[in-house]
Amino acid sequence: MTESLAPLRLDQSEQDSYLPLSTNHRSGSVNDTWEPDGVDFFVIQGLASLGEKKMILLVFLLLGYILTLGGNSMIILVALTDPKLNSPMYFFLYNLSFVDMVYTTTTIPNMLSSFLADTATISVVGCFLQMYFFIQLAVTGRAILTVMAYDRYMAICNPLRYTAVMTRPIQLLLISGAWGFGTICTLPASTMAWQRPYCGPNVVRHGWCDPSSVRRLVCADTSVDNIVSISFALVALLTTGVLILTSYVLIGLSISRMGVAERLKAFGTCTAHLTVVSISYSSASVVYISYRLGKFSPEVRIIVSVLYSALTPFLNPMIYSLRSKELQESIRRTLNRLRPAAVSAITDVNTVS
Repeated sequence: MTESLAPLRLDQSEQDSYLPLSTNHRSGSVNDTWEPDGVDFFVIQGLASLGEKKMILLVFLLLGYILTLGGNSMIILVALTDPKLNSPMYFFLYNLSFVDMVYTTTTIPNMLSSFLADTATISVVGCFLQMYFFIQLAVTGRAILTVMAYDRYMAICNPLRYTAVMTRPIQLLLISGAWGFGTICTLPASTMAWQRPYCGPNVVRHGWCDPSSVRRLVCADTSVDNIVSISFALVALLTTGVLILTSYVLIGLSISRMGVAERLKAFGTCTAHLTVVSISYSSASVVYISYRLGKFSPEVRIIVSVLYSALTPFLNPMIYSLRSKELQESIRRTLNRLRPAAVSAITDVNTVS
């Protein structure tokens, strides 16, 4: 979400550096032929200028994507199958893991395929769907982190009311609210972008259909689009950020009045979530700064954006697994339960053959 904010205030010289090589007239295809009815597809330029070096990034990105899917899938599996992980915290955690998996899947596979093809294209409909879900899932993920902060606040500051308040209907309501908040913050700008005319050029100077990069291809004034995009991005970032900060201020005040043993126990339940929140917002700040500083090349900005979009979903399973003994034990029990089944399946195959 921060990524889509930053480029909107670039000066004219920097904007020109993002335009395709031939900009003498509007075009609807790669070879700059005129398309009066609009473009039929977009070309994702990505990191084509890196040449053979992009294969190194492909390997790291592929490994990171596999580990992201594997780690988050494991959290979802153990949270759904282990009765000992039936607390609201793990319910919110596996919902966050699901969002992280879909979030990375909206962009990383297309990035990987673009590394292997000379020209990466995407349909107009596919481009806007990718744009919408990328932003919507980013906002929804932060909204779920906010819900998890509220859950920790209730558990630490109101332990006697926690069970009565955090019932399953309330949990479902909070998760639905997180998805609804993401939709509300994403739909206006995405709808406006969809209705704009795109008569060319059709080369998106990014690794995917980034809103600000696609907006530069509009054949009309986009000042209103910029204002709407910035406004809803600020609402998304400030609302979630302020609520998370307020929750932890209240948690801190409550912990300060506890004994040493209770203080350590309460702090231990928050460390994983606080670590994830810190990484998420600090990496978003790095992306924002990289867009604001003109000395960064477009390729560097794309790499920073890719790392930002993949970093938190990649680290979330590791952080929670390392910080939560309950989750570690559940993963161990699940692996022990699956190992005999896997050995039995292999034995049956060998017997048949």
